[in-house]
Amino acid sequence: MSDPFDLAGLAEDNPAGPPAKAPEPHYLAALNAEQRAAVEAVEGPVLVLAGAGTGKTRVLTTRLAHILHQGKAFPGEILAVTFTNKAAREMIERVSRLIGRPAEGLWLGTFHAMAARILRRHAELVGLKPDFTILDTDDQVRLLKQLVRAADIDEKRWPARTLSIIVQRWKDRGLTPDKVASADGAEFANGKAPELYRHYQERLKTVNAADFGDLLMHNLTIFTAEPEVLAEYERRFKYVLVDEYQDTNVAQYLWLRLLARARHNICCVGDDDQSIYGWRGAEVGNILRFEEDFPGAEVVRLERNYRSTGHILGAASGLIAHNTGRLGKTLWTEDVDGEKVSVTGCWDGDEEARIVGE
Repeated sequence: MSDPFDLAGLAEDNPAGPPAKAPEPHYLAALNAEQRAAVEAVEGPVLVLAGAGTGKTRVLTTRLAHILHQGKAFPGEILAVTFTNKAAREMIERVSRLIGRPAEGLWLGTFHAMAARILRRHAELVGLKPDFTILDTDDQVRLLKQLVRAADIDEKRWPARTLSIIVQRWKDRGLTPDKVASADGAEFANGKAPELYRHYQERLKTVNAADFGDLLMHNLTIFTAEPEVLAEYERRFKYVLVDEYQDTNVAQYLWLRLLARARHNICCVGDDDQSIYGWRGAEVGNILRFEEDFPGAEVVRLERNYRSTGHILGAASGLIAHNTGRLGKTLWTEDVDGEKVSVTGCWDGDEEARIVGE
């Protein structure tokens, strides 16, 4: 009988030694150290602060491919959201190339597309039918114009398009008519905006329609009123990935927090120095408070720039460093310094456009 503790004999039985280490995925070789750290930090909350030209799209798509390649989740268990259909199509194409097959089954698209997909499954919970119509901006204004006229309000003085902006602002903040304070929208028709908003929402249900702002707002209503529905999506989405996080508004922020609160496997990619959409409801504070929302979050800074020369980055960094309300990073490049930055004064926007065009 052989000695079970005879290590020498064991070595003879396995002359090749321990099994060979699995080859490294090919897609990791193209990443720099910081990009790779962002891709491989799969578990737990991750904030990727990606400066301009640092490869944020590459990181986001490679991370998604890495999750699939490592068998961490099936495609239908990943939610990836971005702001434009073009960006969504580009992400799908890149992921398909990285994994070597069509990236089918992913929940990948714009915030509105993903919210609409969820809403169609649960439309009855907010008084709609699954085949509801999504109104565009012009349809929204036409419907509001009817309500303004019915309320005997001078449409020339108080245009329906102005009211549509006010209503969209409320929806960007996730405010249903019952949550709008009476003082809100006081600038329109002597404070009648909240009442018109309520009539507008009632009319939308009557004609089985929703506007773009409703898609996320109705999701929030369903998730907060129906915990079992939210639990279904918390179980489904093992990983949540978000592009351009600095441009999210309050409704998008609340939607993401609800979906990620159970697992905390959320990765947000953004740049606090590139938030320019405050006029449409974007809240740069969303990215600034990420570590408070998700304690223990890993923060990865992508600072190596592949797009600009040294002098351009130096000028940009020197200027942006004076901003308040930023998490801080300094872009650098291995490229040449290039031409020095020149400053040109212009009388107005027209002259600026001519100079740039020339």
